[in-house]
Amino acid sequence: MTEQQSTTTPWYKDFRVYLEPRVWVIFLFGVMSGFPWVLISSMLSAWLQEAGVSRSDIGLFGLVFVAYSVNALWSPLVDRVKLPVLHQRLGQRRSWLALCLVVLIAATFSMSGLNLAEHTFAVAVSALMIAIASATQDIAIDAFRIETFGQHEGHLQSAGAAMATAGWWTGYSGLGAVPFFLVDGTTWTWQAVYQVMVLFLALQLLFVLCMRESKRYRADTAPFQRWQDWFKVTLYDPVAEFFKRAGWQLALAILSFIFLFKIGEAFLGRMAIVFYKEIGFTNDDIGFYSKMVTWWVTIIFAIIGSMVNVRLGTMRGLFIGGTAMAASNLMFAWIAAVGPNTNLLLAAVVIDGFTGAWSTVAFVAFISLLCNRAFTATQYALLASLGNLGRTLLSSYSGFVVDWLNGDWSLFFILTALMVTPGLCLLLLLRKAMHRIQAPAATQS
Repeated sequence: MTEQQSTTTPWYKDFRVYLEPRVWVIFLFGVMSGFPWVLISSMLSAWLQEAGVSRSDIGLFGLVFVAYSVNALWSPLVDRVKLPVLHQRLGQRRSWLALCLVVLIAATFSMSGLNLAEHTFAVAVSALMIAIASATQDIAIDAFRIETFGQHEGHLQSAGAAMATAGWWTGYSGLGAVPFFLVDGTTWTWQAVYQVMVLFLALQLLFVLCMRESKRYRADTAPFQRWQDWFKVTLYDPVAEFFKRAGWQLALAILSFIFLFKIGEAFLGRMAIVFYKEIGFTNDDIGFYSKMVTWWVTIIFAIIGSMVNVRLGTMRGLFIGGTAMAASNLMFAWIAAVGPNTNLLLAAVVIDGFTGAWSTVAFVAFISLLCNRAFTATQYALLASLGNLGRTLLSSYSGFVVDWLNGDWSLFFILTALMVTPGLCLLLLLRKAMHRIQAPAATQS
């Protein structure tokens, strides 16, 4: 995808890509990718807050998300290792997805039987197992998505990124609203709601078992004769290829941008549920505004953003999305100053959903275009994991930041807006160089 995309085709014809069945398969995979975050993010944060756990400790529970940041370490296994029995029946990608879903079901069911006050450590272990299984599942999903479209199918790649984003938010916000509606004003406990979540995971497993494996644009891989060959191809070559193609200076600069781009958004997201409950919003308010409204806003603007990014180019899309993302954080500072005003909350989640969708679509498309098809899972996981590192490891200390500010939520959200600035500066400095690295990736197979 280049900055000089042709604009001769009428804009409304861009919608035709959404008639492609492959795009809708990617949407359903996006739902699967976003759903585990409900289990260990919004649900768990609300459960911890109602149990009287401190802000700093709630933030530290976010350390389980480090699994998403280091999943590149085991991504070569998803690329190369053939699971016994499952591989013959399901293929490379679906076999790993089925295994991850079985682990997710087991860990979620285990959490549903725990008392938070008495088994805090066991809850943390179950959350960590969910994070590891989900992070592994994401490797297979991202590889499946990239392999579904050819490098020459620019519009489909962008549409796939949009539908992956829309699907993720459907899993996280659409399905994530269910727990809050069940708990608020009823006799449902959080443990009982976790049992309901097991049923959603079982439906996802059924979907994986029923669909077809995608091999359309997958690079052929020869069997290995020696373990040294396996190590070289699965661990060394994917990293070496990226640094060789970019050069070590440009490669490090790109990795720094990926690391920094969404730190501010992550700090906001980690404390959002705690903020809503402390400021005085009900579980119903959270379920409707933060989940349901955000869900639809994100889907709409993910699709619009994909079409605009095709015409403007990925780099411009990233800059526009990043700038708007920083500005949207200031809306939450306004709510902190005013109090639990649902009109302001509606405006904030609409703006935040728009900016989050736009920037995510551009970010996913950008990373996807950097991947060599011979190392799809490994290279995408490496790049995506660095973005997740800033979102998970650093944002785990967001509770300490709020406490350090003596609970001044307005100042906290202003700081999250400023955190976006370094990434945007890097994007401006490296825009031309990052554009050039995409071209070689698009011609390799």
